[in-house]
Amino acid sequence: MQRYLWLGLVFAVAGCTPPGDGGRNGVRDMGAGPDQIVSQRADVAEAVDGLVVGHRLMAAGEYELALRAYYRASAERGVNVDILSAIGSANLRLGRVQQAEQVLRRALEQDETFVPAHNNLGVALGEQGKWGEAGLHFRNAFAFDGGRSSEIRENLRLAIEKTQETGYGEAEAHQLSLVRRGQGRFLLLDTPL
Repeated sequence: MQRYLWLGLVFAVAGCTPPGDGGRNGVRDMGAGPDQIVSQRADVAEAVDGLVVGHRLMAAGEYELALRAYYRASAERGVNVDILSAIGSANLRLGRVQQAEQVLRRALEQDETFVPAHNNLGVALGEQGKWGEAGLHFRNAFAFDGGRSSEIRENLRLAIEKTQETGYGEAEAHQLSLVRRGQGRFLLLDTPL
């Protein structure tokens, strides 16, 4: 009886694939050597794009982690308009409005037609009450986008509405008055409200 068990075990072992070889469906077994495992990890790490990871983290509401991913992407790829715009967006979501403004301005220095940077800079400026300049960036985003984005259209509408409320864009509201200065001479005074 033992002879049959040993014989069955030998046949079972002979039918297995040797460690490290591609098994069924090309999946490697745990017998892969350490060099192969390190090589596989390096391939996976190179395939991971920090910008894509950052975008997924932003969608998940993990803005601080997204910002870190964008910084890693900038270290790997170099600083470009996509990465600067993404960093600005993450800062905006984290409430770092002035940092976002600075980074988004740098993005537009690299590509003045980049729609997300214009839109997000408009949002940052609007958060600071600078509706006149925000409207300018929303107009640019709308024009470069061809009016396709409903979000940009809504941002532009809001900026126009906010600008018209004060009548002076981002300047303070003023009261103008005329003061007589002698015979036939008048002085126009401008006083803040």
